[in-house]
Amino acid sequence: MPIEKKPIPPHHPHAPHPLKTIPAAVLALGIALGGFFPGYYYYKTHINNNSVTVKGLAEKDVVADLAIWKLKFVVTANELQSAQKQIAAQATEINAFLLKQGFKQDEITLERIETNDLMANPYRGNEANTSRFILTQSISVKTNNVNLVEQSIPQTDSLIAKGIVFDNNEGYSVSYIFTKLNDIKPQMLADATQNAKKAAEEFAKNAHSKVGKIRRANQGVFSILPREQTATSYEAQQINKTVRVVSTVEYWLD
Repeated sequence: MPIEKKPIPPHHPHAPHPLKTIPAAVLALGIALGGFFPGYYYYKTHINNNSVTVKGLAEKDVVADLAIWKLKFVVTANELQSAQKQIAAQATEINAFLLKQGFKQDEITLERIETNDLMANPYRGNEANTSRFILTQSISVKTNNVNLVEQSIPQTDSLIAKGIVFDNNEGYSVSYIFTKLNDIKPQMLADATQNAKKAAEEFAKNAHSKVGKIRRANQGVFSILPREQTATSYEAQQINKTVRVVSTVEYWLD
């Protein structure tokens, strides 16, 4: 006949003490968590490394839509009043020339006169034949008709033939500007991202993976370059330009 085992009362001397069971429970929980967390972080680290970073290039040829042309001219004389009359007459002559070329009066700005008195220069030389006063003035043309500026620059020879002396440094200073960059940015960014994805797909193909979603992206900096690039070419001097952007994109790999 089986012997029935009766439970040991809690106050019995052979019963386990309640406080002794707590460390065992904590130890068991620690073992369980110790097995969970290393596996969790390994999983996250593995996934985070399972990505590829690529660059996508997009370029677009554009044409300048704004021109700023500065004509700086110089007169010299021993008498200030004489120099002022000369420079006023030359300003009138240049303004008439620009109107004849087809520019509008509101596109032409006459800037202030700069006066240099050589006698006021403590480091002046003793040249007897040097004129005392040097007066310079600029006339600026700001127009959207960039082709008219380009066509008019060679015609300034007629002004030189009339005795007008242009500053050697800024005689025909002109800047051609492209102002519609914001209009083409969205499409160029889309093209750059698409080109980056093609590069990522080629990488994934070699790695026997598939390109997933974008993890992070950097649109990059837009650059406006001269269409014809040489060692001495400057972007502002050319009507025809190239806009370029290089985007950096990181994709998940599945």
